[in-house]
Amino acid sequence: MSCSQWCIRRRPEYRDDLDAIEAWIARDNPLAAAAMWLLIDEQVDQLADPNFPRRSSARLADAFELVAHPNYIVYFDQDASTCTVTVRAVVHVARQFPP
Repeated sequence: MSCSQWCIRRRPEYRDDLDAIEAWIARDNPLAAAAMWLLIDEQVDQLADPNFPRRSSARLADAFELVAHPNYIVYFDQDASTCTVTVRAVVHVARQFPP
């Protein structure tokens, strides 16, 4: 099946990660924190486009990676049978992942 558009599902873990990133940055700069949250989530929205670049993850089996920002990687799965992208997590590049 060829997907003309992907449906994006965000797992609660992804949202928790994004909120934690925002809270960390907000300690020093609340405006930058909100901007980072939006930047990362807008990149995730781009995964609905089947032509948006994807790369297989070297860290998680059967997963893909999106470099949403030089400091943050989003991990996701995609199911071509349902045209669904499931966003798992967003992680700072310096963090060992998976733990």
